[in-house]
Amino acid sequence: MDLDAFTELLTPRGRRALAEAEELAGADPVVAATTLRRTYDAALTSAALTQAGLRERARAKFGADAGRMFFTPHGLEQSTRAEVAEHRARRLLALHGAGAPRVVDACCGVGGDLLALARAGCTVAAVDTDPLTVAVARANAEAFELADRVTVTVADAAGVRPEDHDVLFADPARRTGRGRTFDPMAYSPPWPVVLDLVSRARLACLKVAPGIPYEFIPEGAEAEWISYKGEVKEATLWAGPQGGGGRRATLLPGGHTLAATGVRAPVGAPGRFVYEPDGAAVRAHLVGEVAELVGGRLLDPMIAYVTSDEPVDTPWAAAYEVDDILPFSLKRLRAALRERQIGNVTIKKRGSAVDIERLRADLRLKGDKSMVIMLTRIADKPSVILCKARPPA
Repeated sequence: MDLDAFTELLTPRGRRALAEAEELAGADPVVAATTLRRTYDAALTSAALTQAGLRERARAKFGADAGRMFFTPHGLEQSTRAEVAEHRARRLLALHGAGAPRVVDACCGVGGDLLALARAGCTVAAVDTDPLTVAVARANAEAFELADRVTVTVADAAGVRPEDHDVLFADPARRTGRGRTFDPMAYSPPWPVVLDLVSRARLACLKVAPGIPYEFIPEGAEAEWISYKGEVKEATLWAGPQGGGGRRATLLPGGHTLAATGVRAPVGAPGRFVYEPDGAAVRAHLVGEVAELVGGRLLDPMIAYVTSDEPVDTPWAAAYEVDDILPFSLKRLRAALRERQIGNVTIKKRGSAVDIERLRADLRLKGDKSMVIMLTRIADKPSVILCKARPPA
């Protein structure tokens, strides 16, 4: 889909084509294309079908709003889940203080974040280097009647003047010609450009990959890892006088938050229960804080599994009741599972080099019962924990 095709999609004729394409969702692609071609030319047919498919995929991130939004394939892939963007917008307002902040969005993509910011009351000046992406972001602002709060222009992030705004927001592109990149130096704009923008901002909010190396976090910035329904989605770096430094994890949709206190978890013998901390807490190096919440200890000083003798309910960790702990041995593990008539296993691992899928095949399970097995190290020895999930009280 090019800019001309997208522009036509916004005309009354184009919107009719898109509505018809959405009605054909689930139909055979050839049948859908043939049906639309009876009325529309090839370019508009392709653009409408592409956009209808993107909207359908986008429902996982944007819910009902996806039906009013426009996307590009890369823009949808990098866009923020609506609940995460809304959380970040609320926090930005709280850190800014009184009044509606003027935000500059230095690499806006298709506009998922600028919509959340504008809906929260911010005035947003957004830029992106790609004319098609800019047109899509403008269309999204108009679709939600936010055009009076949002301006989107074609420009390079390096030319943005954050000092002219209250807040800098940046979501650098994390794709290259070879696919997704995990190296901040390969972001677009590159990390040195991002840091220069941050150095000139009163308050900066940066969306980055959750696996960002700690050495890339600006000095004095707070790093917040965000998990949605148990899956780590992204990290946000907050820089400026209000940022405060430190590390934090946030769980959505519940809104639970946990900040670093510097507590160190003790290491001790396995207890009756094992806890698997949420990935956001692990990324934020808050396993000690989670251990403190459950009155637990680590099975191994380098592994993020916590154990305790009493069950404790917490949103910060999944709890499992231990059935047995064995030194790792395929033969012994297979025998233990057969003895228990286990035909289905959920395999988890931390600190183990075992290939999970190969192990699953090698176990040759038979039976009608289920079990969770954890491959890990205990006192630096390869071990396997047989357990079952403990539902929250």
